[in-house]
Amino acid sequence: MPAISQRMHLILLSAWTALWFAVVEPNGGFSWHYLRAGGELIFQGPSGDGTGGLNLYAHHPELQMGPVSFLTAGLFNPFPERTGQFLAALLMSVLGLVIVVIAGRSAAWYFLGTGTNHQRLRQRVLIAGLAFIPMWIEVSVRFGHLDDVLALFFTALAVRSVTRDSPVGTGIWLALAMDSKPTAVTFAALLFALPRHQWLRAGLWCAAVLAIAWAPFFLSNPHSMSAAGFAIPNQPASALRWLGVADAETPGWDRPAQAALGLLLGAIAVWRGRWAAVVLLGANARIVLDPSVYTYYTASVLLGTLLWDVIGQRRLAPWWSWLALLTLYGSVFVVPDDAARGLIRLAFVLVSTVYVLLWPQRDRTRDRRRRQRPAPVGA
Repeated sequence: MPAISQRMHLILLSAWTALWFAVVEPNGGFSWHYLRAGGELIFQGPSGDGTGGLNLYAHHPELQMGPVSFLTAGLFNPFPERTGQFLAALLMSVLGLVIVVIAGRSAAWYFLGTGTNHQRLRQRVLIAGLAFIPMWIEVSVRFGHLDDVLALFFTALAVRSVTRDSPVGTGIWLALAMDSKPTAVTFAALLFALPRHQWLRAGLWCAAVLAIAWAPFFLSNPHSMSAAGFAIPNQPASALRWLGVADAETPGWDRPAQAALGLLLGAIAVWRGRWAAVVLLGANARIVLDPSVYTYYTASVLLGTLLWDVIGQRRLAPWWSWLALLTLYGSVFVVPDDAARGLIRLAFVLVSTVYVLLWPQRDRTRDRRRRQRPAPVGA
């Protein structure tokens, strides 16, 4: 592959994003009404019906987004609905580009001083980014899920902080990810990717920012906890069906099991020296145990494969990103049978999980070298 400059790298990714945005946006915003409603309710004052403000989650358990997502969505309320949706989609699309840049810079910093060929790294980021962008447009434009967008964006910033050994940044960004989308709790194992002596500081910052966002709702109305029990149909194409769960709706144990499995797999990855797989494993835990099969779920997997392909390994071809795109997204269009699609989802989770945790890695000294580098000023 010919050498490409940083400028050309950004131009290609921007053009690819613009193309997908132009194709999808006219029929996008499938779920934006949830964010718009939540954005209106969270800013509801005394003149409202009392179901908004700090009572939001008690009266609207169907709104499964975090308060940071609703506060952000509320910024678009002054605009006409269609205009607000378009501006939100545009902003969310740009954040996808920013994530690819963050992933590349995180990898460059992580490999600093290891003799890594940064031209090859830039090529790897470009190839993986070309797979990531279509799924990013799916979550941000077609569905308009600001909560997932913010959760993944903050998670990418947390990864950036991990590579810089910054406990404050890691804790804050991970908390904001969970404040945007509670399912981001599966990425919290990134805290353990920091040096051991920084765990407590990072954990305290994470807990503090979480409390600031969520405590007012639970203290104001104890019924806010009812939102955690909101159930959705168990789709025939879910991997959950292949695991023998035939319940019509979300089993009561399912959400806690997703969080526990994601955290466990992430902790094992860190212990194995493969912390770059934490996001992929957390996303895997969600899709393998989730009763629904919305295509936008795959965006979190693609962020995980992006990070794994550019930080977790050094081969030029980031084939996990393209494998995830073709199997999880492509199968939706070419495999008509629900059960077969569920089997494909389950197979991807099992194969990718086993690979990132157990496949021998060529260079196992990177983490030790990184830890020996002095932390940046102000980290």
